[in-house]
Amino acid sequence: MPGKDILVVEDEADIAAILAHNLEREGFSASVAADGEQALKAVARRIPDLILLDLMLPRMDGLEVCRRLKRDPAHAAIPVIMVTAKGDDADVVVGLELGADDYIVKPFSVKVVCARVRAILRRREEPPAGEGKDIRMRDLVIAPGRHEVMVKGKPVEMTASELRILHLLASRPGMVLTRQQIIDCVRGTDYAVTDRAVDVQIVGIRRKLGALADRLETVRGVGYRFKERQ
Repeated sequence: MPGKDILVVEDEADIAAILAHNLEREGFSASVAADGEQALKAVARRIPDLILLDLMLPRMDGLEVCRRLKRDPAHAAIPVIMVTAKGDDADVVVGLELGADDYIVKPFSVKVVCARVRAILRRREEPPAGEGKDIRMRDLVIAPGRHEVMVKGKPVEMTASELRILHLLASRPGMVLTRQQIIDCVRGTDYAVTDRAVDVQIVGIRRKLGALADRLETVRGVGYRFKERQ
């Protein structure tokens, strides 16, 4: 993917330089922002193809940067990989709920970071067969290509993770998927997310579905399924 612009947001100069150097060796174009405010200014000047975003930043932390990006329609679609020393469930969940596309914990392998960047950009450009197909029901429309969900004719805002999970389950009505299967399908088999993170995503989807929340059914001790209309 030569020429893709990657913005590295990292306040530790050595780490930022290593990431930028290795991304450029992989054929990407890399720029660096040392804090959250610099990151937002850089995005305003030129929209990158992907952002590597540290959470622990001076002046404005990474979560706030992500929150502001995802609230802005002009920038909400930019893929974000959070890179952080924090690795507990709470941080993973917050990052995913804000709309982050991936999450890497320090210390990390630069090769893994570059592989994750390529995987997310490839997924954006070439969605797996079936992933991009619209699902249309009488009271629910899921259009992943337009990042659009309609519930009873009204648009519902969902994060990228929530939309992928809902689309996955709705495309297999009646089939029970374990939490690990959900992670593997929407993130990939090398994605280190806990069962708890999936549960939180399901809670968020149900809240946004409103009257249709009961269509997402918990199968105790197994996982989740999209309930077929009776």
